[in-house]
Amino acid sequence: MDFDLGALRRHPDVEGPGLEASDAADRLMLDEAAARIAACAPGELVVVDDAFGALALGAASLGARDVRVHQDPITGERALAENGARAGLADRVRSEPLGPGLFEGARLVLLRLPRSLDRLDEVAGLIARHASPDVVVVAGGRLKHMTVAMNEVLLRHFERLDVSLARQKSRVLTASGPRSTGAGSSWPRRERHGDLGLALVAHGGVFAGTKVDIGTRFLLGHLAEAMPDASRAVDLACGNGIVAARLAVARPGLRVTACDRSAAAAASARLTAEANGVADRVTVERADGLELFADASEPLVVLNPPFHSDAALSTGIAAHLFADAARVLAPGGELWCVWNSHLRYRPLLERLVGPTRQIARNAKFTVTASRRAPAR
Repeated sequence: MDFDLGALRRHPDVEGPGLEASDAADRLMLDEAAARIAACAPGELVVVDDAFGALALGAASLGARDVRVHQDPITGERALAENGARAGLADRVRSEPLGPGLFEGARLVLLRLPRSLDRLDEVAGLIARHASPDVVVVAGGRLKHMTVAMNEVLLRHFERLDVSLARQKSRVLTASGPRSTGAGSSWPRRERHGDLGLALVAHGGVFAGTKVDIGTRFLLGHLAEAMPDASRAVDLACGNGIVAARLAVARPGLRVTACDRSAAAAASARLTAEANGVADRVTVERADGLELFADASEPLVVLNPPFHSDAALSTGIAAHLFADAARVLAPGGELWCVWNSHLRYRPLLERLVGPTRQIARNAKFTVTASRRAPAR
């Protein structure tokens, strides 16, 4: 393949040394699927969870036309559009939401294997039920992120699974023969949490699913009793929508905007608000941080910043969200945040947002409130 994957960029996602927009798994998938890509008629190829466009644009460079693409983060969609424009291939790919329509008529699906088995189960089920009966799924990833359980999930939805040889610490799984094309879906899922008086609804792959992660639970235990009075609040990086729902239920006069860059998270948060009878006061947006909010406009932002094993990337994401909150907070407004105590975010919060006080701390987590200083 002549297309230069190395020229792709991650922007508007976090960029930096060691953070590449493509990897060996993308190259292996394109090599393994090259003949099938060439045989696809326009509209027969679908690409799912392509991080920054390497698979979709690589396939387009091999001749694919009208390639349907779904990427969960909105930043991935934007990176694909920017990379496509630079490569002169933007007219060959189009982004679509995850759902039955994405896969109708598809004969080939290129799928970057998600780390979440739930995400894989939801996507594989949609392909098996709605794609062409002769669809082939070429799913690949890095060996360090692949497990035998992924094979089991794919075989739940397909009759045959072929496993490639490893190359450059990557491997491809090829699934064919969709099962149970008329079966219903178990997604999204719902769970009632009696101790909180809330129901959670989640699509596959959303952080914590229908559970309440321990950091969020620690935050919720202190929000209700100590949170400042406000008419509006923003649940930043809302995930399954538990914080937005809890705030709206606890304070009938409060209007909450929940936002997340993940399509699955935004869809889940909407369903969680509906399940708890607060959809009229909880607005959910898929957005990159707080891009939809004006400067100095909001009295309260609540955040459980995403945490990844790559500490440098985690710090970069948190710093971006803290700075975004500082921009949006009105003078005297507060950012309430829960974070892994070992990350020691307090100096960063002091510098980016303003005076920060500790609300609570245990062995794993710290809850802080950072006040935006009045403009001078």
